[in-house]
Amino acid sequence: MTLVLKKMNLCSTRVENVEEKERISLLDLPELTLECIFERLSPVGLCSMAGVCSSLRERCTSDHLWEKHMKQKWGKVVGDAAYREWQYHVVSRNGPNLSDQNKKNGLFESLLNARPFSWIRPKLEKNCRVRTTLPVDSIMSWYLSLESGKFWFPAQVYNRENGHIGFMLSCYDAQLSYDSGTDTFQARYAPHGRRTIEENIEWSRLRAPPVNTPPFVLHVSDCLHDLKPGDHIEIQWRRNKEFPYGWWYGRVGHLESCDGNESHCRCHYSDTVVLEFSQYTPGSRWRRTMVNRKDHREEGNEADGFYGGIRKLYNEEEIARWKRFWPIQILEQ
Repeated sequence: MTLVLKKMNLCSTRVENVEEKERISLLDLPELTLECIFERLSPVGLCSMAGVCSSLRERCTSDHLWEKHMKQKWGKVVGDAAYREWQYHVVSRNGPNLSDQNKKNGLFESLLNARPFSWIRPKLEKNCRVRTTLPVDSIMSWYLSLESGKFWFPAQVYNRENGHIGFMLSCYDAQLSYDSGTDTFQARYAPHGRRTIEENIEWSRLRAPPVNTPPFVLHVSDCLHDLKPGDHIEIQWRRNKEFPYGWWYGRVGHLESCDGNESHCRCHYSDTVVLEFSQYTPGSRWRRTMVNRKDHREEGNEADGFYGGIRKLYNEEEIARWKRFWPIQILEQ
């Protein structure tokens, strides 16, 4: 019996030794395997993994992992203007010296307090004894700042003010804040006599500004020589010169002297370009306007408003998006 017990004890010790030898850490995995794991993690997963240890935190906060998430969720909403505003926000919040480590830590911790990442903080405090810093201008900081809703960024809203009839088939600049609880946005529009705020805006009604033209600046039209009947366009329009421009969807039409026959149409040779807004009833003062192809600047008056710069739409996806906002009924204005 003693001999049997000794053999069993020896066998058990060998098993324990084998188990100890076979026990490996996540960090023992090959570099390529680790990279594949990190690339498949969600933003919340990356934040959670970053709380395990300083080594994983450094890996999980790297820009190349967050670029994909940034593009996937925010790519169609934030553009160059939003990123410039973010950089200004970082500098104004942290001062000109971005290498100040205490300030970096402060921003990172404040970002982690934002929904839906607030649950990560206790895990970081408990498990991450050796803290590394997260650059305040990193893509992860940029992503979490947008997610938190504390950072207001510039973008454009289709059919502003919940589809108000006066803004159908238009797109206006606004400052936006994200609400992760409802997955919607709040917008602050530039003053039109009064500051307007709209809530519960869905992703489908937002876009990043397609051109870097501020809302009070006339866009320089570089497509006038190329416009012909049937082309899809956006044109700046504003009620009066104290208001900002909005972008309005329309199409290039035929001159009254043209019968619309493509074989005989010469409209694209004329200095006059007809713009049609078919969402309005025939005879409406908003239905048609004409601009000079060679010398177009802002045109209009206090009664009908002022027409500004023109963009020709080449992208089919962009055109299809405008069509999705087409009103159910023709507008009688």
